[in-house]
Amino acid sequence: MFASTCLSGRVVLDLGQLHPGPQAAFTLGQLGATVIKVERPDGGDAARALGAETFAKYNRGKLSIALDLKRAEDRELLLALASRSHALVENFRPGVMERLGLGYARLSAANPALVMCSISGYGQDGPYAARPGHDMNFLAGAGYWAVPSQIDDVVARPRVRLSDYCGSMYAALALVVAMMTARESGRGEHLDLSLQDAMTAWTAPGIDALRHTGTDVEGLDHVMPDNDVFRTADGRHLVLGILEDKFWLALSDVLAPLCPGLDAAEYRTRRGRLANKRELSSRLKALIASRTLAQWAALLDPELIPWTPVPQPHEWLDDAHVRARGMVQRHPDGGLDLRFPVRFSGHWAPASGTAPALDQHRAGILAWLAGGAMPSKEESSCS
Repeated sequence: MFASTCLSGRVVLDLGQLHPGPQAAFTLGQLGATVIKVERPDGGDAARALGAETFAKYNRGKLSIALDLKRAEDRELLLALASRSHALVENFRPGVMERLGLGYARLSAANPALVMCSISGYGQDGPYAARPGHDMNFLAGAGYWAVPSQIDDVVARPRVRLSDYCGSMYAALALVVAMMTARESGRGEHLDLSLQDAMTAWTAPGIDALRHTGTDVEGLDHVMPDNDVFRTADGRHLVLGILEDKFWLALSDVLAPLCPGLDAAEYRTRRGRLANKRELSSRLKALIASRTLAQWAALLDPELIPWTPVPQPHEWLDDAHVRARGMVQRHPDGGLDLRFPVRFSGHWAPASGTAPALDQHRAGILAWLAGGAMPSKEESSCS
């Protein structure tokens, strides 16, 4: 954690489950806030059932208390926690907090300066608000697959939980702004974050552009023959990130001796390559498929060309640049410890701590409510 930031001394209640809520709260913890994870007594966050490493990813450095929010005395305890906290993050279905008697109006009555962030798939209102869903449902709803991205385009599952990560990021940003505003005004607010809305902020410009171009890849300038993923002879893949003409000219100098015609005049400009995209794509795919990834590395590495091999997991973890940046560390508990991905010039955040055992900090949190000091995050340990 940072030694001191504008979030130091700020307390965030994390009622989230699995990914987006806990990730947003974890981000605030990385930036200096104290995060109290409020979990069910019967097993806690559902992520615990997926394994200790899965739970630890988004819960390192948090304090844990177990509350059964269906019990009146535990609801009163949550209200007491809210009265001394600065933010509350939840990702229940819309309406659940109200039915528990813990909606924004009730929480705000306990603490007018509290910021409540409700993360849901489709938002707190609208015709889809009550629908169940997970990451890929929200991607589809946001039009993620509506815009073609490759010449031979396919609809395939993304390799990461894009809408969850996207929504968590926007939630953390909005929470910081709302908490700092509340510090000045004394008034909190209710943040309604829809994971589909968050992804829509990324997808809408591309979808809107299709009004003018249609969906035929021939007319889409962002679908390029030389900016794509290519399969090599040994079943590996590499990425070419050719945009500027200077990079194509450098690439064609290397490739033309292997495939006569790649240095043709019609390919020398971006417009020319787009006008001949299918032909050029076929040539590049056939050529790259004729050699192994190691052979391409030997040819391309010495040149100033934006190319990247697609690594295997063990290769990525051992990559010299990944190691040098220090973003990914191995925690003593065996799991990954991901640092906050922005470096601040004044200080660099150390390890995020360990994940808490269920209800580990109950005594310390209750003592804090009674006027004592907040338990230390460094005392956490994952059982």
